[in-house]
Amino acid sequence: MIAAYHELVRIFRVLGWAGTVAISLGLAVGSLALAAFIVVRWPPDHFKSDHPPPFLENHPAAVRVAGIVAKNVAGYLIVFMGIIMALPGVPGQGFLLILIGTTLLNFPGKRRLEQRLVRRPSIRRAIDRVRARFGHPPLELP
Repeated sequence: MIAAYHELVRIFRVLGWAGTVAISLGLAVGSLALAAFIVVRWPPDHFKSDHPPPFLENHPAAVRVAGIVAKNVAGYLIVFMGIIMALPGVPGQGFLLILIGTTLLNFPGKRRLEQRLVRRPSIRRAIDRVRARFGHPPLELP
């Protein structure tokens, strides 16, 4: 872990302030684009039921298992990015990315956590604003 930190510091020294700022802004814009893409694709009633919609239910078992593994890996990466962006001074939609990453993960109690997160006024406003911008109705909550 310490070695990874020192390698990161070395990379930022090579890039300089301009490169570091460019990477930071690129990650912020990329996270917003990813968040908008996923939020717009959710159906309005996505969080209304107590059970998430089935994943790849009409596909062979091997495809379903591979899809679930890939979905969980992507979910952990997105949650990790969201945690970093939720820190003070780091640009990006941290809590929104944590919510999006959580929707990709499989764990007990996930649905309750998702519903609790989406009920936060700041997250709900951000989601509904993005959905409205792309002509989609606001989310329906239970």
